[in-house]
Amino acid sequence: MLLREIAHARTGDKGNISNISLIVFDQKNYELVRKRITADRVKEWLGNMVKGEVLRYELPQLGALNFVLYQALDGGVTRSLQLDKHRKSLSSYLLEMPLV
Repeated sequence: MLLREIAHARTGDKGNISNISLIVFDQKNYELVRKRITADRVKEWLGNMVKGEVLRYELPQLGALNFVLYQALDGGVTRSLQLDKHRKSLSSYLLEMPLV
């Protein structure tokens, strides 16, 4: 099962930091996502797109996790040569992660 089958996500940015909010569609799936989608797994999944630390914040009352990705924007939006300078596509890529 892919993460996108039970959750949706949004991406934001500030400077050279990106964040991904991961929100389950149904609260009953929150615990499964909380256990399986760790900061380490997210860092591994995103590979060299994130050069710094990945922190995870839990928001159980919202059925959400927020991942803060340091050094994820190639120096920041105004310095990056990436096509997706804000890295908004990171949330879509995260949703392709298997829940194994």
